[in-house]
Amino acid sequence: MTALELARLRLSEDRDVFALRRLGRAAAELAGLEAQDQIRVATALSEVGREVVGAGTVAVFTLEAEELRVTIEHLAGTRPAGRESLALAGRLVDDATAAEGRITIVKRLPGRLPGLPADQIRERLAQLAPVSAMEELRQQNQELAATLEDVLRLNAELQETNRGVMALYHELSAELEETNRGVVALYAELDEKSTQLRESAEAKNRFWATVSHELRTPLSSIIGLVRLMTTADGEPLTEEQERQIRFIGNSAETLLALVGDLLDLAKAESGRLLPELAPVDVEDLVRHLHATMQPTSDVVLRTEVAPAAAEVYTDETMLVRVLRNLLSNALKFTREGEVRLDARLDEQAGQVVITVSDTGIGIAEEDLDRVFEEFFQVPHALQVKARGTGLGLPYARTLVRALDGQLDLASTFGRGTTVTVRLPVRHGPPEIGRLLIADDDQGFRELARRMLYGIASEVDEAADGVEALELMAVRRPDVIVLDMLMPRLDGNALLQRMAEDERLKEVAVVVVTVAPGKAARDHPVLSKHELRREQFLDAVREAARGRRA
Repeated sequence: MTALELARLRLSEDRDVFALRRLGRAAAELAGLEAQDQIRVATALSEVGREVVGAGTVAVFTLEAEELRVTIEHLAGTRPAGRESLALAGRLVDDATAAEGRITIVKRLPGRLPGLPADQIRERLAQLAPVSAMEELRQQNQELAATLEDVLRLNAELQETNRGVMALYHELSAELEETNRGVVALYAELDEKSTQLRESAEAKNRFWATVSHELRTPLSSIIGLVRLMTTADGEPLTEEQERQIRFIGNSAETLLALVGDLLDLAKAESGRLLPELAPVDVEDLVRHLHATMQPTSDVVLRTEVAPAAAEVYTDETMLVRVLRNLLSNALKFTREGEVRLDARLDEQAGQVVITVSDTGIGIAEEDLDRVFEEFFQVPHALQVKARGTGLGLPYARTLVRALDGQLDLASTFGRGTTVTVRLPVRHGPPEIGRLLIADDDQGFRELARRMLYGIASEVDEAADGVEALELMAVRRPDVIVLDMLMPRLDGNALLQRMAEDERLKEVAVVVVTVAPGKAARDHPVLSKHELRREQFLDAVREAARGRRA
């Protein structure tokens, strides 16, 4: 739409400013603006018009693309409009600008064309009669009174709205307070339940330990008496008597082994089962197991140890118990075929991988998650007339975890089972005494623990900075591996607390984070993305050496 001129007015005298105001209000009305906008346009024009009035000053009203534009041109010698008047006009209309010899006032129309054609608007503006100062003042007073009424009405509406907002605020505050009380009560209940569970677990461990100790003595006595009765120096026994006595002895030995497993399981759950690390000849250990395990005539036991996996630095007693448990289960539930034990080295993961597989009855898919529950027995085990205690796999997994390893099970019903044990490679005694991993990512903590196996004699874990401080207050670590982005207390705040503590300021620090740019200075910093074991261990060693230096 091209610009259409609606009216033109000369501003030679002060009274012409009244005509400019009246003309601006009428033009805004005919252009389709609301009453409040009409007053705004008129006031803006009077504010800037009275400062540039003089010979040669002309105001031109034009109608352009959805906007009413008033251009006031004045001679170069005429004083320009002041900043205050322009600022006031700018608050009343959409745009108020001043250039050399020209002031432009713009008011956008409400998204539609004027109700009258431009030529009719021009005619009506031309018919406006001259107005006196008194008449214009009367008109302004009427506009002011109308505006004041609108303000009072809006103020009443605002007060009513405020009362509603305050009522809603009080209602929400009451609901929030009630919710907070519920949350506090829930936390208290959870804390109580947590205490009860902890006490229950401790009571269970004490029970197993007490029962195990109390059963060992009579069982050992039974085994000793059976051996005494079946030796050549004892009184002669009939064949049936000897068979029954040997059955009693075998049952007592089975019970004694079960008692030992229960005791070790209780120790492991209470954190008191600590491995005694030493070099272990895997090939010799597997050879001994092959010689002592007795498969049936229809089952073949095969073993193979790769040369690279012939030695591992771990607890030999624990490893023997794990493999004996796994082989015993495999032989017990395999009617025909073979049971295999293979050991190999996974160089990329830095682990010795020991696999025990069989061609036995297998485990149904719905039971795979339950086989690691204490005392759970696979329902279809009766098919081979073999029953266990339900402690073998839970006990084996507990021991493997104590060795900082991982035990996984895969099985197909009717086709066999494969159990995989992964142990980190060790090449000598630990280089660091105690190490703490502080990270809210449990998956990373488990990965870091596996990577650090063999470097530190003890590894603690904390899910955030507050828990890390609590652990360090009890047992100070030699090295802490921490993430900078942790809840409750982040890495930077944790480092600050450590620097202020005489006991902790000498602890070596390794930072592992997803955002290396936010990491602290003066410490080795590693990115979690594609973190390699060698790189991680080098950083830990470097930090430990710096602390000792």
